[in-house]
Amino acid sequence: MNFRTKLLAATAIVSASAASAVELEVTHWWTSGGEAAAVSKFADAWNATGNTWVDGAIAGSGGTARPIIISRILGGDPMAATQLNHGRQAEELIEAGLLLDLTDVAEAGGWRDIVNPSSLLDSCTLDGRIYCVPVNIHSAQWLWLSHDAYEKAGVAVPSDWNEFVASAPALEKAGVTPLAMGQQGWQQNLAFGAITIAVAGLDAWREVTVNKNADVARGPEYTAVFEAVASARELARESNVQDWNQATNMVITGTAGAQLMGDWAQGEFSVAQQVEGEDYSCLPGLGLNPILDTGGDAFYFPVNDDPEITAAQKELAALLISPEVQVSFNLAKGSLPVRGDIDMAAANGCMQKGLGILADGGVLPSGDQSLSADTQTQIEDLMAQFWSSDMPASEAQAKYADIIARAD
Repeated sequence: MNFRTKLLAATAIVSASAASAVELEVTHWWTSGGEAAAVSKFADAWNATGNTWVDGAIAGSGGTARPIIISRILGGDPMAATQLNHGRQAEELIEAGLLLDLTDVAEAGGWRDIVNPSSLLDSCTLDGRIYCVPVNIHSAQWLWLSHDAYEKAGVAVPSDWNEFVASAPALEKAGVTPLAMGQQGWQQNLAFGAITIAVAGLDAWREVTVNKNADVARGPEYTAVFEAVASARELARESNVQDWNQATNMVITGTAGAQLMGDWAQGEFSVAQQVEGEDYSCLPGLGLNPILDTGGDAFYFPVNDDPEITAAQKELAALLISPEVQVSFNLAKGSLPVRGDIDMAAANGCMQKGLGILADGGVLPSGDQSLSADTQTQIEDLMAQFWSSDMPASEAQAKYADIIARAD
């Protein structure tokens, strides 16, 4: 069955929606330059069907937007569709019967056959029913490096995290901040996770994050992690920005040597018309462990009483995972597509690296898929305290192990 036939089959179940234009409010937190360019691909595709995308962008990070989104749904003022991350963030809303069951759309579209890795669709599934459409794969384990900064410092661009740390004194001597870091807990937690994979390795990471093994969290592998994060904290002392894209801009402008950030940073480099390999370099797994987590974004559709809206919601769900939309959106976003059957030849060098790792099976679940939202928040709060203070690494490790011991 070709794609057109599949899409017709998938949208046949939403028969009435194309008969008259339907406005759908879609909430998300994609507000940086690169993110706005990407989300416009979704909006343009939906508007091209004769319907209307009503953009409900919420300024700030997911940590700011998610409580607003959840509050609206619980308060009886739901949007038609909303971005959340892959994982466990929507469990309670699903259990309360507040999110639309998309199983019929998924079965008609053959999502089980095309979503790769399959764990992404598993994250949308509860009690055998599918409640969201995954739209991208975002990985957090990337080190972004400014060629201009290293030219100022007169040293070679590093090829891994260890070389970066060794290059920091030269950067500082040249008046360049070694590490750009936004002053928000989720960014600091992302950096912690990326350093953990590089320093402790996969086995220790899995034991702690997936199996909730607090003894390993208290052990020597994680002692090395917290000492490495404490060192990174010192390299970021002069980074006085808040938002992640402001930190990315420090790398783009050469005022910082590097940033630990997810692959969505590529969208900012693209908007700035910078070229991978010439203006900046990207190191998945920090150049040490070529492994990517399979985090990312999915769209959920709150239940409503209007059959026309429900039909349109299902039509939009089918559209978001269609091949053409997957290509256009992810090329703009810098993320990887969730479909394993589309041509991404136009992807840049960083995306090609990620696609290669994905093809080789070098993936692991994201923290959002393994830890509850409450546990994630506790860790983010700890990281915010650790990065913004002189808290000893040993104290931070002990607090972290206690959180893992209580994790659900």
